[in-house]
Amino acid sequence: MRIPGLIATITLIVLAGSSTAQNVNPLEGDVRAIQGGAALFRSQCATCHGADARGISTIESPDLTLMWSESQRSASEVYDIIRDGVPGSIMPPNGLGETELWMLVAYLQDAGGRGVVNMPPGDPERGIVLFAEHCAECHQAKGKGGALGPHLNQITRRRSLESLISSVRQPAASMSIGFKTVSVQTTNDQLIDGVLKSEDAFSLLLMDRQQNLRGFAKADLRQINRLPDSLMPVFDPSRLSDSELFDIFNFLEQP
Repeated sequence: MRIPGLIATITLIVLAGSSTAQNVNPLEGDVRAIQGGAALFRSQCATCHGADARGISTIESPDLTLMWSESQRSASEVYDIIRDGVPGSIMPPNGLGETELWMLVAYLQDAGGRGVVNMPPGDPERGIVLFAEHCAECHQAKGKGGALGPHLNQITRRRSLESLISSVRQPAASMSIGFKTVSVQTTNDQLIDGVLKSEDAFSLLLMDRQQNLRGFAKADLRQINRLPDSLMPVFDPSRLSDSELFDIFNFLEQP
């Protein structure tokens, strides 16, 4: 795995600003970030914490996979611990960049099997109706729905409740690779926006709002704008109540 190139790619989806200002890992559940975080963990952390993050008994290092269930740490707290170290212990601070730190947190979240713990009660049958009404145009679950947004199969096993709620209430706060918003202007002044699927030095591929894949040579584009907002609308409580949201999550949690 070429970690430097992977980090350069993943950096595009990490939000600017202070890491301590966000409680949700912007890379949580991202497969490539988890893979990169695992490689970083093996090179940076495994000597003391074991290759599987479960600790080494001979030096009494902690089992890091239990942080989420036993210590109830938040993603930002774990980020800060990795960055700053633990005073009075052998855990040192380190000079990793913001993206690398979030990748390590993403790996630890995955290693701990951190999905939704103690799902709030809800009506999955009602969730089917609400999903069809609010989500299915862009998201697919259980074989039905659109492709503009991420597939949601097993999402409650991969993402924490906090992260899922944030993705609905503040969708721009954590956009994964393949779902960043981009707008292009062609040389004949056609404007097209959608989500960026892939890009290299000479071309890019996006999925437009009608869920059509569109490929462009960069030589044929006047302008490429990378937009901070998600194409997913903000679902505040006036639009989708907490109880309705939990109905949808209970539907998604079903096998």
